[in-house]
Amino acid sequence: MLIDYLPILLLLVFAIGFAAINLALSHLLGPKKPTPSKLSVYESGVQPVGNARQRFTIRFDLIAMLFIIFDIEVVFLYPWAIVFKKFSESSGYFILIEMLVFIGILFLGYIYAWKKGGLTWD
Repeated sequence: MLIDYLPILLLLVFAIGFAAINLALSHLLGPKKPTPSKLSVYESGVQPVGNARQRFTIRFDLIAMLFIIFDIEVVFLYPWAIVFKKFSESSGYFILIEMLVFIGILFLGYIYAWKKGGLTWD
């Protein structure tokens, strides 16, 4: 029974070995001449301004969470759209009504977030 897990073990050993070999080779073969410009902080080609430990408002996290919630909607819509024709022939349009209820609930959540000011950026 343990022989069934051999491919997984081999894949795990190969992945860890590949990562370790690449890290060791880049450490051994990489250039080692640090200069002040190479040691400076690089942030999208722009010199950073201010302290890196400044606090962000909770609004930043709210916008990120709302984006993730409404982005997950697309993850559920895609497989549903693929099988819609197949299931609509056998079960009527029950599958369409289920998806409309799902989209309606998400739309109500969107309206609620909008009314509460969760989508405004100060």
